[in-house]
Amino acid sequence: MSCFVRRIIAVGVALTVVAMPAAAIDFTPYELVSRDGQKAQVEKGTISVPENRSKPSGRTLTLTFVRWPALKATGRAPIVYLAGGPGGSGIDAARQPARFAIFQALREVADVIAFDQRGTGASNTIPPCPISPSLPRDQPTTRDSLTGAVREAGAACASFWRERGIDLAAYNTRESAADIDALRVALGVPKISLWGISYGSHLGLAVLKYYPKYVERVSFVGIEGLDETVKLPALTDAFYGRIQAAAQAVYPDFIATMRRVHARVERAPVAVTFKAGSGEDVTLVMGVTDVRIAATGLSSDPSRSRLLPGLYSMMDSGDFSRAAPVVWEALRKPGALTFRGMDEAMDVASGISRERLKLFEMQAADALMGEVINFPMPHLGNALGVPDLGNGFRAPFESDVPTLFLSGTLDGRTYPESARAIIQRFRHGHHLIVENGGHNLFEASPLIKDVVVAWFRGEAPAISTLKLPPPDFPY
Repeated sequence: MSCFVRRIIAVGVALTVVAMPAAAIDFTPYELVSRDGQKAQVEKGTISVPENRSKPSGRTLTLTFVRWPALKATGRAPIVYLAGGPGGSGIDAARQPARFAIFQALREVADVIAFDQRGTGASNTIPPCPISPSLPRDQPTTRDSLTGAVREAGAACASFWRERGIDLAAYNTRESAADIDALRVALGVPKISLWGISYGSHLGLAVLKYYPKYVERVSFVGIEGLDETVKLPALTDAFYGRIQAAAQAVYPDFIATMRRVHARVERAPVAVTFKAGSGEDVTLVMGVTDVRIAATGLSSDPSRSRLLPGLYSMMDSGDFSRAAPVVWEALRKPGALTFRGMDEAMDVASGISRERLKLFEMQAADALMGEVINFPMPHLGNALGVPDLGNGFRAPFESDVPTLFLSGTLDGRTYPESARAIIQRFRHGHHLIVENGGHNLFEASPLIKDVVVAWFRGEAPAISTLKLPPPDFPY
């Protein structure tokens, strides 16, 4: 989920972009195997970049990527895949069968590159932090207890990384955008195209903002704008309203049930005994923060959010037996909450404007999920000591680059309303709404592959809406 820093650092970060000379990349043969056993004979390459471009004497990072060479010369720019998260590996994402199929199909259009961003996958040099937040089993989680736990662990992890020479302040979207252009220069090409999802769209938008003349074409799924690291509670409520509409025939009072359950466990936390996956008998005391975090964890795609109406109906009747294991795995089990460094630093650096923060706090007061929609923000605060990139980074911009956004109406992480507002500033922008689609649209339908491949071939979408089958609702 997206992160959020409560105590905003008012000054931006000065970033000196170091010119990267063109250099031949030594590619080595590489066999990429998808999770369902498909194989692709591709190439692996690396580039070297400064960890912190404002500190020329600092460390150098080696960033790894995998290239699918085009099957024929088309004259089109290489297509670079930007994974979500933040923290996702582009190379690992290419192993997912649905995305593997898109990589393979795009070879008909151009070279396709799965890029591991700094701090991820094969480009990660940040050692795992051995410290994680600890929450007691015999008390409900509250905002205060969660805030204290994540800030204490976050500060300890930041100290752990500093002692090992990691400049956590260098893990921000401006630096990553410069990495993408460094890749372009190292490849020796005048332009690249961008294809990404979720945080990958956030990074891609930064590339469009700061390196517009070097981008040929763009397609993003699950749009996260430069001032949208923190999602607004009103848009989250609208998402649950769409779940309500889809489940109307079976659960006509879903939203009312959610509010009843939240009020009940806030007033009187419940103790639930269940058998954990390890076989251990666990007794867990659950409060409203526990229930809300469990619900947001199930909200990204219809394959999971379809469980929510039934889950809330059970809790409304006093049965928490299915909800408690979700809370345990997502939040309360020892080691459930971990810090990886890049993930948290990227979101803290992207931050939030003061105006948006005020709006967020106003909306959160009466929202279904309160403040937890962006966990572990704002709980983490400035514990990591990472500077905010500032309002200049988050400010809207306009673009002439041909751009295609795809949004699922049942996406519980990034919302169609946000994408609709951003695309208005793109003079050659298209927005395809996928009805009943979720956050991970590439896995939702093979039709998405056809749309993406056609777009990078230079074809504008012939439709503005694509309708997928609605979810069913068990329990």
